[in-house]
Amino acid sequence: MRELIKKDQIVDIVPQDFKNSNKGKVLSVDMEGFTMELKYQPKGLIQNHICDFYSLTDNGYLYFESYIKDLTNNVISIANPIKHRFLQRRKFTRITFLSDIELSCSGNIYKARTLDISAGGMKISTKENINIENEYDVTLKLESELLIKCKYRLIRVEKNDAGIYTISGRFTCLSNVDKMTLVQFCMKKNMENINK
Repeated sequence: MRELIKKDQIVDIVPQDFKNSNKGKVLSVDMEGFTMELKYQPKGLIQNHICDFYSLTDNGYLYFESYIKDLTNNVISIANPIKHRFLQRRKFTRITFLSDIELSCSGNIYKARTLDISAGGMKISTKENINIENEYDVTLKLESELLIKCKYRLIRVEKNDAGIYTISGRFTCLSNVDKMTLVQFCMKKNMENINK
């Protein structure tokens, strides 16, 4: 783990309950694991409970499962994981995600369909001519009770011969909890697809 996790590296920690996601900066690394200082109060983080960990490294997005050995104030000690994996080189895992959504701006509603999503943004298709200069409110329904509400800013718009617009954009005003929920959701779905 010493060659993967380094001092001052930022690591995201996601327990079973997404709402208690947190992140921190690595303080030290040794043969047994590493310690890090959390950015937020460690609400819902429990010693000896397995959590998911993510960190962007020079080799790609690192993922592993481990547990908290010690929790003192905002400093936690993490045990070395048995195994790890690099998910991909891009910052966020992108998955195919087909769902009907609505974009709203200044009282206007535009119907669209998602093609793929990540914690950074999504690609959609629509028949409607959407202004690339505006920022849109959107609600994503990931699962029955898992909703993400945020803003969506368009980056690139392409129109095909059938008059369908394919739009790539990024999420803005995304809370830390919602971002980690999206990271976790996309990672889990990606791994499910790999293991099929």
